[in-house]
Amino acid sequence: MSSSLRLVPVTSDNVEAACALSVRPDQSEFVQPVAWSLAQAYTTPDIAWPRLIVDGETLVGFVMAFINVQFAPGTPDDPFRSGLWRLNIDSGQQGRGYGRFAVEAVSDELRGRGSTRTTVTYVPGAHGPEEFYRKLGFRPTGELSGDQVVAERELAQPA
Repeated sequence: MSSSLRLVPVTSDNVEAACALSVRPDQSEFVQPVAWSLAQAYTTPDIAWPRLIVDGETLVGFVMAFINVQFAPGTPDDPFRSGLWRLNIDSGQQGRGYGRFAVEAVSDELRGRGSTRTTVTYVPGAHGPEEFYRKLGFRPTGELSGDQVVAERELAQPA
């Protein structure tokens, strides 16, 4: 992982490359393709925060956060949450710290927006992301969002 690692907005200049990103075949049941995520971002711009993960000049992945969402609107005491909606690291770029970088970058963005915790949901199963998120400090809440496990981690506030 280089020092030129950064998140950049999706633009007309990079959207085709973004849509060409693909995870390993054994991971495809756990995350939607980037094009699907971008369609969701386009239709929910008030809650979606999509970004590309770039190392130097190389596109290595895609991450999308959700901002201030209720999982069960209309349910008493359903909190507004923000967190990681999608994470796609290109199959040839995995194992290099890009996923960790993306999670931390999203956490920094959320912290800057006043969040004190970040939420992620994931489909459990072999080759799924559960262990990755656990290593980053996410803990299941005991809730489900559809068929996905809900996990959260506290965001340390800057000193």
